[in-house]
Amino acid sequence: METQEKQEFNITVYTENQIGLLNRIAIIFTRRKINIDSLNTSPSEIKGIHRFNIVIDETEDVVRKLSRQIEKQVEVLKVYYHTNADVIWQEMALYKVPADVIAEKASVERLLRENGARAVVIRKDYIVFETTGHREETDNLINVLQPFGLIEFVRSARVAIIKDSEGFNAKIREFEQLEPGEEVIENKYLNQGEKVFTM
Repeated sequence: METQEKQEFNITVYTENQIGLLNRIAIIFTRRKINIDSLNTSPSEIKGIHRFNIVIDETEDVVRKLSRQIEKQVEVLKVYYHTNADVIWQEMALYKVPADVIAEKASVERLLRENGARAVVIRKDYIVFETTGHREETDNLINVLQPFGLIEFVRSARVAIIKDSEGFNAKIREFEQLEPGEEVIENKYLNQGEKVFTM
């Protein structure tokens, strides 16, 4: 059997109730000694349903098993996993730079413009810049600003949208037409698994 290469995978988890679920999902990774590189949770396009985006560096076999394990959690409706090529993704970063450096050196302003950064807070002592992009882009700006006395840097978790799918929304709408009624819909999700949610 050929050895699979590790690569970044984006695991998208659609869930109902979120209380306590994050902890249970984290334990699934901890037990397998898998490090989560990025974790974002937000409301989804469907009211009452949340979406987790988890980024890990692993082989596809491991990611497939993890996804199945996560899907066994009662509140989890569906789990998808994709490589970076299959998603559109961004991360936001904030950089705090001394104001006097920016004022004195026009070159810094040019560098920021070239890197798509914009000022979000301007104070006498410092300026905070914001940019969005892929990890390499936000990391590059750290290196650019370091010589000018970068005071502070923070980056958000990844947000990602799946390229090839009509989305989970359409799947849920199909259900609602077939079997109206909240409880029935929940049971349908949990019992029909792959048959219903394959995209």
